[in-house]
Amino acid sequence: MAEPSAPAGLPLYLQVAAALRDDLTQRRIAPGTRLPSERSLVNRFRVNRQTVRNALQLLREERLVVTERRGTFAAAAGGAAGPVLAAGLLEFPCGTGGASGAVEVALGWEASPPGPAERLGLLPGERSLVHRHRVLGADGGAERSAVSRFSRYALDEVPQLARYRRAEARSRHPDLRLLYHWMHRAGLRLTRRESVAVGLPADAACLTVHRVVYDQHGHVLELTDLRFARASASVTYEFTG
Repeated sequence: MAEPSAPAGLPLYLQVAAALRDDLTQRRIAPGTRLPSERSLVNRFRVNRQTVRNALQLLREERLVVTERRGTFAAAAGGAAGPVLAAGLLEFPCGTGGASGAVEVALGWEASPPGPAERLGLLPGERSLVHRHRVLGADGGAERSAVSRFSRYALDEVPQLARYRRAEARSRHPDLRLLYHWMHRAGLRLTRRESVAVGLPADAACLTVHRVVYDQHGHVLELTDLRFARASASVTYEFTG
């Protein structure tokens, strides 16, 4: 590809979608503006027409573009609102190091608390896959942390995720950056909803985010709880299709 905007190894249509998404979110393609023709995009990215069409379909599902008889246009301001997200690459929000640059990642098989377990369709005490990610500050404390819990349905439907059932797979350094791409490949269309709150515990204020990801049938796939220390309030999430 002429302009890769995503890690090497991703399917070409995801790379094309990432590059176009960047153009749209950075307003290099202004809201309401017509996108270049499919032929122009084929020439720009040096891919075939079907690859371009697949990329545009993802952007339509994300409500970033709309297609009509006259062509495909960048969604009007506010047109991308809503929770629908056809995501392919997941960069965990705690992906960058803190002052110390130390990052801790762990993948385990454990029971969830009653509330999350019920949302995930798990029986009391039933174990499932749990991903933990922490970015440590200079004092050794967690500047950012994320705990993601996966439903039995997600493990059954997504082959790449199901392989982590095996103890030997969980013992290696886990890499879930392609999580949402795996879900998309399994035929799942994702919706993400996030609740943001400011916590005021006795020790220090923090920002918390509760994320629920579910598919087109309403099955909950993932619950993620994120916490950010006051000193690390500036955070960027990046989800690409």
